[in-house]
Amino acid sequence: MGSIDIEDDIEDENEELLEDAGVVETAEESEESAEAGEESVDLGVDEAGSDDELEKAVQEAALNFEKYLRAKADLENFKKRAEKERADLQSYANEKLMLEVLPVADNLTRALAHAGDDSEKNIASLTEGVTMTVGQLFKVLEKFGLTEVKAVGEKFNPEFHHAISHDNTTDAAPGTVVSEFQKGFTLKGRLIRPAMVSVAEEQEGEE
Repeated sequence: MGSIDIEDDIEDENEELLEDAGVVETAEESEESAEAGEESVDLGVDEAGSDDELEKAVQEAALNFEKYLRAKADLENFKKRAEKERADLQSYANEKLMLEVLPVADNLTRALAHAGDDSEKNIASLTEGVTMTVGQLFKVLEKFGLTEVKAVGEKFNPEFHHAISHDNTTDAAPGTVVSEFQKGFTLKGRLIRPAMVSVAEEQEGEE
């Protein structure tokens, strides 16, 4: 028993001496500092890696957004070009052609009217030829959407008829087209030339 007590006393004295010398506290502080240093190093590595990844992601996002803007601009330009080409190919692109051909048809029609007054064989042949030509011409024009405006016998319609004279007649009701000086035409439903007509006027004394 006496031996054990002596050893315990020696250990206590040694610990007191170490504490007085600051050895125990220094060792504990060193251990805590080492642990804190390890945590600081790990945290620094993680933060540096996160910053690099974030910067890379931002750069990729900016690049993708730039590509998107370029693609969007290209698409808008393509749409504009397509719309312009479509507009240029609209049905009414043939309107100028129709207006150029119509005077030819008018001349042939007039020639046909004058030729009918002569009875010579060559005039008869001319009449037949002109008639066929006019018929063929209008068939071609009809393929492009040209339609003749109905006039004689129709009620005068200012949307399709242009009255250049009035006829004091009892053969037709007032306001009716009685004769046509020049044919009118629509192109696919759109009026490109009104019919030049004479309209029956109301007789004096009628209410």
